Amino acid sequence: MLRCSNGRPRGGGKTALLIEGARRVGKSFIVEEFGRNEYDSYMLIDFGRVGKPIKEMFDDLTDIPFLLQKLSAAMRVKLYKRRSLIIFDEVQRFPRAREAIKFLVADGEYDFIETGSLISIHENVKDIIIPSEERSIEMFPMDFEEFCWALGDETTVPTIREIISRSGCPSATACISPSWTSSGGTCWSEACPGR
Repeated sequence: MLRCSNGRPRGGGKTALLIEGARRVGKSFIVEEFGRNEYDSYMLIDFGRVGKPIKEMFDDLTDIPFLLQKLSAAMRVKLYKRRSLIIFDEVQRFPRAREAIKFLVADGEYDFIETGSLISIHENVKDIIIPSEERSIEMFPMDFEEFCWALGDETTVPTIREIISRSGCPSATACISPSWTSSGGTCWSEACPGR
């Protein structure tokens, strides 16, 4: 999302952005917020929740404008050319939609973002042609420091660092060797109870 121009994904509507990542890291949340803040409208199609009638619309890709019109009516979202975002959430649950991206982005009418986890495993890509019109990025969970930043908390992490540098770790973490923070590993002290 950071690699955008004028608040929009790069690609001029001719490529889709695919956000891959583990489950529950915030892919759907961040994409929906992006759609809400940067577009006149957005349509979220969650393939983990939509029923068979929506999925059957992807059986005929010969008339893309009509497909988008049907999706717009079914999802009750008005789409505006070059001012609307279409989000395919949990796209690994319906690989046919991912394959359709090639045709959906061809006319450049709308921007598309796909989200999914375990996208590249064989089960989720068999029997489809992976579109070359995708640009893929990976999203990772936040660490504690990033979590504090997201909450606007600029004092907790520096305070913890200061406490550790002045007096060592609190008693709850006394089992951890001082070399732990510098080595990046889990180096346990021999003095640790239960070791």
